Amino acid sequence: MNAFAAFLPDGLGLIPAALLIIASFFTSALTASFGIGGGVALLALLGMFIPVSALIPVHGAIQIGSNTGRAWQLRSHIVHQIVWPFVAGSLLGALIGAFFVVQLPDAILKLVLGTFVLVITWAKIPGLGKLGSAGLAVGSTVLAVLSMFFGATGPLLSSFFAHLIPDNRKALIATHAAGMTVQHALKVVVFAIAGFAFGEWLPLILLMVASGYLGTIYGTRLLEKLPEESFRRWFKIGLTLLALNLVREGIVGFF
Repeated sequence: MNAFAAFLPDGLGLIPAALLIIASFFTSALTASFGIGGGVALLALLGMFIPVSALIPVHGAIQIGSNTGRAWQLRSHIVHQIVWPFVAGSLLGALIGAFFVVQLPDAILKLVLGTFVLVITWAKIPGLGKLGSAGLAVGSTVLAVLSMFFGATGPLLSSFFAHLIPDNRKALIATHAAGMTVQHALKVVVFAIAGFAFGEWLPLILLMVASGYLGTIYGTRLLEKLPEESFRRWFKIGLTLLALNLVREGIVGFF
């Protein structure tokens, strides 16, 4: 145990590290089965144990593994016509975000993100479901920039993709996973260039990625058993709860 502790970052004990590794399993299983929730939940848990300065880059590195595993498990269902314009927009967004890697007010970010998720989840936005490649690229550019500041833009991307893929839960989760893999990878590159030291966090990140992949396998099996109608209902409920909580935290943050 002492040998393992030697590989942990300074200030992170064995028990918190073990809890985070276990949590990675369950949060990955949650996203694999219901399409949402895992990334935000893991971000909140990481925030309880690691410094704020390391929160977004470490979470991004872990989420690369989680989303890559989910995309691989469901690779035959990825909608490539959506992914490639999304990649192009994400590259542009990462370049823009590289000039703004600063700490914006958390309350404003949460309030804006939560409101956007609610609007996209429930509002009938004309033409959103029929966006062309240019529209997808623009939308992904905005999401990539937001990801630099907030960290867990998964709910917003989920609600966005749900309009584009309205009737295939496996395609939705697979394409979302591919998209988030790209955005988290670009974010990690930007933080590495900005000077964040990933090396001291690498053992914890690798263990959480391995645990998360096991959770993804388990969650994917649950997804197979879930009817499309039930999935869509719980998907919208989950998005709404996450968005309302973000709005609540944003409002509380102003006081």
